[in-house]
Formats: sequence, C-alpha cells, structure tokens
Amino acid sequence: MPAKIKKAAKSRAAKPGSNAAGGSSYHTGSALSVTHFTLDDVNSILALASKLEAMPIQRRAQLLSKRRVALLFYESSTRTRTSFELAAKSLGADTVLVSALSSSIEKGESLKDTGITLRALGAECIILRHPNSGAPYLLAQTTGLPILNAGDGTHEHPSQALLDLRTILARLHKSARTVTDRTLQGTTVTIVGDILHSRVARSNALLLPRLGAKVLFCGPQALLPADAAEIGPGVEIERNLERALQRSNVVMMLRIQRERLAGMQLDLDEYIARYQLDAARLAAHAPKAVVLHPGPMIRGLEITSEVADGPNSAVAEQVEHGTAIRMALLFRALHPIASKSRKQRKK
Repeated sequence: MPAKIKKAAKSRAAKPGSNAAGGSSYHTGSALSVTHFTLDDVNSILALASKLEAMPIQRRAQLLSKRRVALLFYESSTRTRTSFELAAKSLGADTVLVSALSSSIEKGESLKDTGITLRALGAECIILRHPNSGAPYLLAQTTGLPILNAGDGTHEHPSQALLDLRTILARLHKSARTVTDRTLQGTTVTIVGDILHSRVARSNALLLPRLGAKVLFCGPQALLPADAAEIGPGVEIERNLERALQRSNVVMMLRIQRERLAGMQLDLDEYIARYQLDAARLAAHAPKAVVLHPGPMIRGLEITSEVADGPNSAVAEQVEHGTAIRMALLFRALHPIASKSRKQRKK
C-alpha cells in the first residue's frame, strides 16, 4: 500500500460522527466510513432516501441540475458504479466516468494528481472505488471535495451497508419509522464466506450492531481469521453453517474473491459442501430467513439459483434500495446545506 494512502487509512477508527481524517478536515458531505455516521445521520439518510424515491421524477431531476459528479473507478464494477451513476442522473447531475484502463491512471498518474485534475475540470463530488484501503481519505484530504467511498480495498463499503440496512428494515421491520440502538434487537445477521477480504462484511459489522443486531461471521479458517470477531461488539464467529443458520433472521452470502486470494489455495468442492447455501440447507435450518448478496453472485458456488431466485431472496431489492440510498448520499454531498467544509462550519 502506498505510504500516503496507508497514512490516510489510520483515520478508520474514527468515532461515529467524526469527520477528522489524520488531523485534517474534509468535506462534511463525504461518506468514507459507516463509523462516521451517528444514528441521527443514518436516520437522515434513510428518510432522505424515502423522500427522494417518492418524489415526482421531473421535480427530482431539478435537485442537482447541472452539478458535476465524477466516478473514479480503479476496479471493475457493475452494480455500484451503475447505481451511483443512475442515482446522480436521476437528480439531474452531469456525470463522467474515469476508469483505470482508459485514462492517465494507466500511465502512472497518482491518485492525488487525478483528484486535483478532476477538481480543476469542475468536478464537485467524486465517487471513488480503489484497491487500496484508505484511498478515499487521501482523496478527501487532497481535494477538499465531498468523496463518496464506493469500496476501498478490504476496508469499507458504506453505501452497501446502508442499502443492506434499508433492505433488512423493509423485510423485517416495516413499522420502524426511525432507527435506534434497539431497532434490530433480536435480529441475527449471518455473513457467510470470504470475510477476510470483504469490505461489505466489515461495514455491516460496524453498522448493524449499533442498531442492536447480532452479527455472525461464518466461514473456513483461511477466509475467516479468529480475530475477525474483534472488529467490535455484537460480532461472533460460528464455523458451522447449519448452526449459524438456525440462529439467523438474515443470511448474507459473499463470493470468493479470487482476485484477492494472492496464491491462497482453497478446495472449492469442500467449500461448497460446507458453506454453499442451497434450498435444502435453507429449508432445514432457516426457512424464514431473508437472503442477501452484495454481488457479483457466483451461482453454483456460494449460492444456488434456486435460493437466489426464491422467495427468501431480497437480492433484487438490495439493488433497488441501493439507488435510493445513493441518491440520498449524493444529495447530502452536494446540497447547499451540506456544502461547507468542517472548518468553514466552525466560523
């Protein structure tokens, strides 16, 4: 990991509501980590997502009319990139996609210089996906723009955790008008698979227990180190999938991230036998559980098509909720009320 990015990543342990990154201020409209959101912030984002979703299309398209949003993606993405782009356009913003394979990044340009260039070209917000943990913090410090973290290395994926929360609430807690530290009390969310490399697992484990949920990590030792439970309160490890399912209200399946295994040998036949979610296993141990998957899904490996397309699955709903959540994050980033940096707001 580049030294500057590694230094910026030290702010990952920031307290909820804190926007301090390495002692520097950054734009209060940024979404870098779920740990930066207070419960009031979460409530505001959820409420704003619902409001924007229900708004007439033509009115909604005026909210960020002609504001400039750059999507800076150093890794491949379908759901997150398209979701953010459609969210921005539905609010009326102009978008530009910059990918690592079709820009000066391929020639060796640094993240810092790319960010400065995008700002000079008129970008008012940058949505960043990057293979190195901490990269969004560096970009936020360098540009002073609102940065929305679309996934950084194995660190976090804040918008995914928020959309997962909205999906869980829609399926299990429809009467909840606001969220508190007890909203998910009695709800157990089991996350199965490649926990070691999963920014989705990390963000959910940092967010859901703050609302009262219990999070179970389930997977083999190679993909789930024993110290993973130390990420925070409310998180446990259960190696046996059947036992984990018996406790579960929600089951989130993760793919094996082969691009991050770095030579690690994994017996896929054994993995499928022990950890694949198929119809028989679900019916026997968690017949009422909601099934989630952040994508991309590898049917036949971590999940079967029968489960992915079955009545328990909320995978398509996750995608729908994602657009609403990302509209809210973009509006929060670019709306005049949120357009001042932390230092400016203190004046």
